[in-house]
Amino acid sequence: MGHSQEEKEKNHRQIVEIAAARMRESGTEGPGVAEIMKAAGLTHGGFYKHFDSRDDLVAEAVEAAIAQGEAGYRSATEGAADPLAAFVDWYLSDHHRDNPGSGCPVVALGADAARADPRVRTAYRNQVERYIAHLEELIGDNEDARRQAIAAVSSMVGAMLISRAVDNPELSDEILREVRASIE
Repeated sequence: MGHSQEEKEKNHRQIVEIAAARMRESGTEGPGVAEIMKAAGLTHGGFYKHFDSRDDLVAEAVEAAIAQGEAGYRSATEGAADPLAAFVDWYLSDHHRDNPGSGCPVVALGADAARADPRVRTAYRNQVERYIAHLEELIGDNEDARRQAIAAVSSMVGAMLISRAVDNPELSDEILREVRASIE
C-alpha cells in the first residue's frame, strides 16, 4: 500500500526537523542517515524517496535550522521595550547555551559551514547577513551601526561557542554575562 502525498510531505518535514536538531547538536557530519530515519520512525531504505543524497538532506536541514533560528530572534525582539537588549538577552541566554539542538545554527554549524557545499554556505552567509542587518536596525541611525552590528554578531557567536565548550559552569556564565554587558 502506498503512502499519500500528504503523509510523504509530513515524513519529509519530520526527517528535516530531526536532522536540523541533530546537526546543531553534533555537526553536519555527526548524525547518520540511519540514525535520523530511525528517530523519524522510518526505515533507512525510505531515505531515497525523500532525498537524492545525504548532502541534499544536510543542505535542507541547515536551511530549516536557519529558518527556525530566525523565527526565534524575531519573536524575541518584537514588541520589546529595548529590542537590542532583548536580542542580546535571547542570544546570550543560558537556555540557548544549554539547548544547541534548538539554538542558532550560526554558532552550531560555523566550522561545518566553512567546509560545506555552496548551498549550505549560501544559507549560512544569508543568515549572518540577516543578523547584521537586524542588529544594524536595532542599533539605530549612526554611521558606525554596521561596524557595531558586525562586532556584536561576532562577539555573541564567539561567546556562545566558548560558553558551550568550557567545562567550568561559572566561567561559562561569566562569558555570557560579560559579553552581554559589553554589547548592551
